[in-house]
Amino acid sequence: MLTLPRKKMLKRRSDFQRVYRTGRSWANRYFVLYVFETDCLDGKVGFAAGKKLGCAVVRNRVKRLLRESYRKNQAMIRPGLALLLVGRKGMVDVKCDAVEKSFVSLGRKAGIFTDAALNRKKDK
Repeated sequence: MLTLPRKKMLKRRSDFQRVYRTGRSWANRYFVLYVFETDCLDGKVGFAAGKKLGCAVVRNRVKRLLRESYRKNQAMIRPGLALLLVGRKGMVDVKCDAVEKSFVSLGRKAGIFTDAALNRKKDK
């Protein structure tokens, strides 16, 4: 299951705002992770990059990196969560591997992964 269908993405502004306002947040130098426990937005994820990051090309690259790191690790995420990943300035000049490692470490801090998935990841 290494695809990320459009129906699993947050689309509406109201959904983004709900995750922003009521979700908990964790941050590192590359991005901010908002986690909202819910049933109505179950398994949905949103990606954002503000205009402070740069031009449209840069912002789209940041969102692509965020999507890719989420896509590779989505099978480990426990159900009942809506996530929002917001890119930061430090992410503009990094490669995909660094973003993915950062996503996994921040996800562990936030507790978004299932226990079985974390055990499998440690074994590798």
